[in-house]
Amino acid sequence: METVLRDLRAQCAVQPDVRSDDTIGITLWAPDGSGQGLTPHPDGTAAELLVHLADQVQDWAVEALWSEGLSAVWPQCPTHPDTHPLTATVRTDAAVWVCPKRGTTVARIGELKTH
Repeated sequence: METVLRDLRAQCAVQPDVRSDDTIGITLWAPDGSGQGLTPHPDGTAAELLVHLADQVQDWAVEALWSEGLSAVWPQCPTHPDTHPLTATVRTDAAVWVCPKRGTTVARIGELKTH
């Protein structure tokens, strides 16, 4: 979870209140009071599990940004800002953010640069 939160802190204008509960699990709360629980992936490689988590955090971020009246694109593609978000995927056993238009890897998940 901390790996994906690093990217969220680096590039998202809205930050979650992260709460953990033994019965529910991890929930991300937005400033508007809405929450989204993160569901675990039943199995897979470490990279696949990270991509699954990144997809869920991305869904939360897009909704939270939209709710705040901001551009609902996260993480921003450096080549196509405000056009489309990067896509989480696995490449050569690593969880990475990829530009969906060009197919190029932008960064490993957890290593997005602050902008």
